[in-house]
Amino acid sequence: MDDVTLARALHVLAIVHWIGGVAMVTAVILPALRRRGAPAERLGLFEGIEGKFSGQAKLSTLLAGATGFYMTWRMDAWDRFLEPGMWWMHAMVAVWVIFSAILFVAEPLFLHRWFHERAGRDPEGTFALVQRLHWMLLTASLITVAGAVLGAHGMLY
Repeated sequence: MDDVTLARALHVLAIVHWIGGVAMVTAVILPALRRRGAPAERLGLFEGIEGKFSGQAKLSTLLAGATGFYMTWRMDAWDRFLEPGMWWMHAMVAVWVIFSAILFVAEPLFLHRWFHERAGRDPEGTFALVQRLHWMLLTASLITVAGAVLGAHGMLY
């Protein structure tokens, strides 16, 4: 096994863990929490669950970014970013940047506090908003994953 194959395997494992976790939070955990009783209980459960996954997601996004950069560098594939048919390369970077900004910048600086304050005022509206935002991120991620798989196998150009 060569280094690029190993990097690709680690890249895919990181993506499966990261986006799979986003899918679980979006499609299972948030809907279940929204059906629970007391808003304070929902908030505590959500923060507990997402707090545990946040650390894992940080590791997965770091691994995905590092392996993606490594493969691009090692294969000297920078020119792919100039090809319109390789839109999925841009999409991968964009999704990674969005999630990294949320996990490493927005959450610690203000998002956690904003969520807690807003949920205290309007728990139903806050959970509905968070679920919509999660669906948007998950949809963009899944389109990107599908595009990357199809593109990497020559199906999009």
